[in-house]
Amino acid sequence: MGDDSARLYRLDGVAHIAGVINEELLGVIPPPSQVQKYAVNCSWFQETFGECPEGADDETVRRYARAYIMMLLGTQLFADKSGNRIHIRWLPYVARLEEMGTYSWGSAALAWLYRCMCRVANRHVVKLAGPLQLLQSWIFWRFPRFRPAGYEMFSWPLASSEKGPRVQMWRLRIDWLQDREFIWMPYSSPDVLQVVHPKALEPRHMALWRSVTSLIYFTVIEWHQIDRVLLQFGGVQPRPNPALNIDFLMSKDGRGGDRWFPYHLQKWHLY
Repeated sequence: MGDDSARLYRLDGVAHIAGVINEELLGVIPPPSQVQKYAVNCSWFQETFGECPEGADDETVRRYARAYIMMLLGTQLFADKSGNRIHIRWLPYVARLEEMGTYSWGSAALAWLYRCMCRVANRHVVKLAGPLQLLQSWIFWRFPRFRPAGYEMFSWPLASSEKGPRVQMWRLRIDWLQDREFIWMPYSSPDVLQVVHPKALEPRHMALWRSVTSLIYFTVIEWHQIDRVLLQFGGVQPRPNPALNIDFLMSKDGRGGDRWFPYHLQKWHLY
C-alpha cells in the first residue's frame, strides 16, 4: 500500500486519506472516543503500540515504526500545548518510511520552536510549546552559570515552571549576565565535538546551517538570520541590516483561509 500514491490526496490543507488507510498503515483504527477532530489521543498510541511483539513480521514492525515516529513528531519535535494529542497530518509522511529522510525535519522543528517562542512573548500566553529540549540544550551549552550543580548527572526536572522566589532569582541572574559569561562558539569545545555527528561539520552541511533562508513548517514560516549572529560561527559581526519584517506571517495557523497556504505562501516555499 505504501507505494500506492493514488490513494493519498490533500483537502483543505489537512492530509485526508481515502478508504481505510489508517488501518492499512497502523493495522488498527482508533475508536471514536480516542479521536478529537483531526487528532488522536497519545494515550491510545502508547497503549496500542507500547511494545512491538517478539517475532513480529516485517509489516507489523513497519506499523509499529510508523506509530513510534508519529508519537516522536507529535509529542517531541512538533508538540503543541496540549501535549497529549497526535495530529493525523503525519500519516502521509510515515506512509513511505524510506522517504522520510528526504524531508528537512531539523529546519521544520526550528521553525516551530521560533514560532512558539514568539507566541509566548505575548503576556496573555502562559504556556510554551515546541521542541523545548532544543531550547534547553542551547541554554545549557551557552550559559555555563545556568547549568545545575552536578550537571554531568541527569536530574529531574530539567526545567521548572515553578513560581515565586526561584523565578525571581533567575530573572536577576539574567539581568546581571555579563558578555564574558556567554559562550559564542560551543561547537569548538571538545565536549561538544565528541557528541556532534561528523557529517554536520562537513563543508557541504555547514553551508546549509549557515545559510540565510526561510524555515518552513506547514503554515509556519520563520527567517533564519544567521547574518545577525556571525560571532556564533567564528565570524566578525558587522552592523547588521534591519531584520526582515515578517510580522504578517505570525498569524498564520492553517485554519480558515490559511488552509490554502501552499498557494498563498508559494513564493516562500519556492525560495
